Amino acid sequence: MTPKQVWVVPFFGQGHLLPSIELCKQIASRSFPTVLVIPSNFSSSVPSLLRQHLLVEIAEISSSPADLRPPPPPPGSVPTHDPHHGHHNSMAMGLENLLLAQTTGPEGVRPVCAVVDIMMDWTAEIFRKFEVPTVAFFTSGACSAAMEYACWKAHPIDVKPDEVHLLPGLPEEMGLTYSDTKQRPHGPPGPQQPNLGAGHPGPFRSSPPPGPPPPFHGPGTQRRGPPKPGGQPPWLEEVKGSIALMINTCDELERPFIEYLAGQIGKPVWGVGPLLPEQYWKSVGSIIHDHEIRSNRKSNVTEDEVIQWLDSKPHGSVLYVSFGSEVGPSIEECSQLADALEESTRPFIWVIQPGSGRPGPPIPPAGSDSVEEGYFPHGLENRVGRRGLIIQGWAPQLLILSHPSTGGFLSHCGWNSTVEAIGRGVPFLVWPIRGDQHHDAKLVVAHLKVGYMVSNDLEKIKKEDIVQGIERLMNDEEVKQRAIALAAKFENGFPICSSSDMFSVSHDGSGSSLGTMADESSMWETRTAPMSRSGNSFVVFACPKTHETSRSGQFRTSTNK
Repeated sequence: MTPKQVWVVPFFGQGHLLPSIELCKQIASRSFPTVLVIPSNFSSSVPSLLRQHLLVEIAEISSSPADLRPPPPPPGSVPTHDPHHGHHNSMAMGLENLLLAQTTGPEGVRPVCAVVDIMMDWTAEIFRKFEVPTVAFFTSGACSAAMEYACWKAHPIDVKPDEVHLLPGLPEEMGLTYSDTKQRPHGPPGPQQPNLGAGHPGPFRSSPPPGPPPPFHGPGTQRRGPPKPGGQPPWLEEVKGSIALMINTCDELERPFIEYLAGQIGKPVWGVGPLLPEQYWKSVGSIIHDHEIRSNRKSNVTEDEVIQWLDSKPHGSVLYVSFGSEVGPSIEECSQLADALEESTRPFIWVIQPGSGRPGPPIPPAGSDSVEEGYFPHGLENRVGRRGLIIQGWAPQLLILSHPSTGGFLSHCGWNSTVEAIGRGVPFLVWPIRGDQHHDAKLVVAHLKVGYMVSNDLEKIKKEDIVQGIERLMNDEEVKQRAIALAAKFENGFPICSSSDMFSVSHDGSGSSLGTMADESSMWETRTAPMSRSGNSFVVFACPKTHETSRSGQFRTSTNK
């Protein structure tokens, strides 16, 4: 009998691809053949070791529209006249061709399910054509999704200074304050390009197009960044046709938020993370070398130079400053940060991306291998001497966070950076820039209590705020001990609960697992129901016939012991 496959469809950019790769490994570790579906010019972003995995297949869709032809409808299906499918982009054509080849013929077999990044929700319509159920995949954490949903349910919210508005169903410490409702406006990030090398065309393009890049979403999708405060979460519509939700988190970090979402959405919610490299979990207590996990990218320093600099500093003395590659402080705020780091007596590493200070990510113009010049603190290195290390471009973040000299992390609280630091016991000084980062920051500060906000007024951050925040964090032994205690929960490696959640019924018991879908496919009944997003579309969902109760309201099928 041909083993049933699980397909994984990631969104573009390292922040989405890397967790998807680790998810493939986790699914394959339970003897499920797994297929990672990517465009062919995304190929160089896939580690060579993954291609050698016996149970992981890389399915590459041609990047050239000329190589693709619209496939015929699957046998027995009714031709669709959905206008969104009138202009298939390369991904849609390639995915349909791939599914057609997989499901037809004497040995054809449908995937047991497809795990689809919520930013790629439009592909669910294609999977429904082939009667393949989909699981929505969040590469971010559960807190941000839960807070978005709770704020929407409570909207409109008028919180006055010194007031706290509790959000029903969520922990008290997550209540909204006046400052929470006064997040500064910040445009959504532009389409994130994969790290394919300077001047390489972006995903699904055979050559750089003239003018602005096309949307990075499929036919009919309008999602653009996080919702406005109090607005309906975009993902709410996007998960309607999914049979379950997978979130890149675990009970140890976000159990109340996982349970809240399961109760509100009425679908199984599986914490399947944090989806970090296998070497990360195997090297607890030792220094991680990024070049062994991720390809080195353009930088003004080598890993050896970073290690030598860190080795020269006292234990727990270094402040690591990094805002990721998508968005960061404004030029004015970067200047305030430079002045604060100069005034502080603390050793620091500051990672500055090309084009920093500009709104949106540092994306080169089409056909160019350079980015618009951004902020750089000229003269700061000379003034601080060996006390500071300024890295331009790529930094070995896992190495820095795992080094014993690192004692604090000034971070935007992007989810990948957040869990990487938590797992190594590094406390935070949080400076969220947009959207879900504000919720992640609140999780870190209010719920997990392993950090501080850089300022109570994020609309106008001054040098004095940053200096005071640095001193408060680096002098607080209690917050450092809490960070170490939280990291100790991961000293045995990848969370067991995350591994089991993929193969057991989830917190609300309303659905089943990947294991059950594959091993007991006869238990599942495919049904159709109208979906409100488009009048003539249909949702495919599955209904288990039996289950049994397990711990803390979680359910497990009797076949998954």
